[in-house]
Amino acid sequence: MSHLNRRQALRLFAAAGAAGLTAPILSACSSGNGAGSNSVPSGPPIKLGMIVPQTGMYKDLGNELDNGFSLYLQLHDNKLGGRQVNLVKVDEGESADSGKAAAEKLVKEEKVLALTGVVSPQAMLAMKDTIETAQIPLVGSNASPASLQGAKYIWRTSFVTTEPGQAMARWAAENAGGTIAVVGQAGPGGDEEEVRSFVEFLKGAGGDVEGQAKTTPFGGKDFGTVLAQVKQSRAAAMYASYGGAAAVEFVKQFRGARFPGGFKLFAPGSLTEGYVLRQQGDAAKDIYTALNYSPDLDNAANRRFIADYQKAFGAIPTTYAMASYDAAAVLDKAITDATRSLDSFSLNAAIGRLGQIDSPRGGWQFTQNRTPLQRWYLRQVRADGALLSNVLTAELATQG
Repeated sequence: MSHLNRRQALRLFAAAGAAGLTAPILSACSSGNGAGSNSVPSGPPIKLGMIVPQTGMYKDLGNELDNGFSLYLQLHDNKLGGRQVNLVKVDEGESADSGKAAAEKLVKEEKVLALTGVVSPQAMLAMKDTIETAQIPLVGSNASPASLQGAKYIWRTSFVTTEPGQAMARWAAENAGGTIAVVGQAGPGGDEEEVRSFVEFLKGAGGDVEGQAKTTPFGGKDFGTVLAQVKQSRAAAMYASYGGAAAVEFVKQFRGARFPGGFKLFAPGSLTEGYVLRQQGDAAKDIYTALNYSPDLDNAANRRFIADYQKAFGAIPTTYAMASYDAAAVLDKAITDATRSLDSFSLNAAIGRLGQIDSPRGGWQFTQNRTPLQRWYLRQVRADGALLSNVLTAELATQG
């Protein structure tokens, strides 16, 4: 798959409005995003619920999810499946309990047809019983925990927390130049299972881990000790699993520790994606990350998405915004394709019949575990003109 030069992508931004993978997993039927709202007669309005952080440390990420879903609605006259949408937004907050409370409010009080959003993997786990008991589909648009199994009404358009490490492992094993130190965050968020998955796949690919994987406290901002340990070891590279404010601090302190010139830092995309990269600045230069999306991808759906997103928000879209945009596309297609009077049960069944989604990341479709089968990409933080960007450098594995 070819990809865009960053400057070409930026030129596309000014032209707002300008004009993969295919494996039969849940259904043989397939259609693109465009076969949604505008091709069917309108029906009664529908109420959907969105759970995103509106306060607290995840607010910036919540804004990205809100932007992606809102953009899709704007481009489709605020309709999904030909029906006017009343989108009720509830604050996910910072904890699993506050996320569960948000889901209960939308299910029990607002009586929504379906849910979307959810930033925290732990919140998604906490609300599982609420969703499954109510039989109301959740099309989640951020990373979900690998431990979420057996759900019939929870779908995810982003990725499983273990997949970034799996995607990076083989490339890291072949390009580290020696042993790899592994560090990550303890506690909520899925970081520990992500680290374990990377170690397992790295060893399977012939890579060598330096000592034991090291963890730092959840919410901690002092990484001096763990960085000193890695620097004093024989490691030639490091894999670091952090996101949000922890990612900003880790990257700045990593750069301040002055590792040798040939030392490489590998990570899941969350380490340098979106708003955290803007805060990290030059400290993030040369970091390699694995993610399921890059604005550099050269396909028609991505070119339209970049142009429309830039016009609406004046910013480059992230994987978080893209996954939420795709969540809206999934609901659009499923509402259109529901085969009887629309309710939550028939909508969930229609999601299960969907084939390939024509996405900015490239074509993908749901697996039996209700997560995407999709291509992963290697990016490197580089200065491109006046911008510091996650520049697409190679394709990695297909995961799902």
